[in-house]
Amino acid sequence: MSLIVRRSPLSPLRAILAAGPYRIQCALGRSSTTIFKREGDGATPVAAMPLLSTRHRHKQIYRPRTTLPIKITRPVDGWCDAPQHAAYNRPVRRPFPASNETMVRGDRLYDFVVILDWNFRSRARHRGSAIFFHIAKPDYPPTEGCIAVAPKDMMKIGPLLRSGRRLVVER
Repeated sequence: MSLIVRRSPLSPLRAILAAGPYRIQCALGRSSTTIFKREGDGATPVAAMPLLSTRHRHKQIYRPRTTLPIKITRPVDGWCDAPQHAAYNRPVRRPFPASNETMVRGDRLYDFVVILDWNFRSRARHRGSAIFFHIAKPDYPPTEGCIAVAPKDMMKIGPLLRSGRRLVVER
C-alpha cells in the first residue's frame, strides 16, 4: 500500500492524502508540484518516495505508532542543504560549516518528521534536499517543498507508516 498525494482542484498548494481508509488535507510546496525538482525552488517533487525513518521531538508531540526506525531529535541536529558539500541532503551535527536547516524549530513542524527518499539514497547535486512528510502549520500554508498534515492526522495514519511503503505525489 502506498500513501497517495493528489493536488486539490481548489488550490495548487494543497492536496488530499489517501492513506488506507483516510482522506486527509495536506499542504504542498509554495511552488506547488514539479517533475523538475531543484534545490530551493519551493516545489514538492512528483515522485514515489519510500518512507525511510522518522525523527521525533521528544515531549513536544505524542509519537505516532509506527514501525519505521525512529530517532529522538536533539538540539544539535540539522540537515545539510548545501549542494556543493559532501553532506548534501544528509543529517548533520550543528554547528555545521555549510548551509543547513535546524531540526529543532521554534514551531511544531518537525516535532514528528518522516524522512522520505527524495534524492537521499542516490544523491544528485541541486536536485533538492530535506523533502519530508511533517506537521503542518495551522490553516495549511505552503511548505518549502515538503508534504505536511495536521498533528491529529499524523497520529491517525502513524500505524500505516511502515518500511516498504511509499509516499506517492501525483501530478
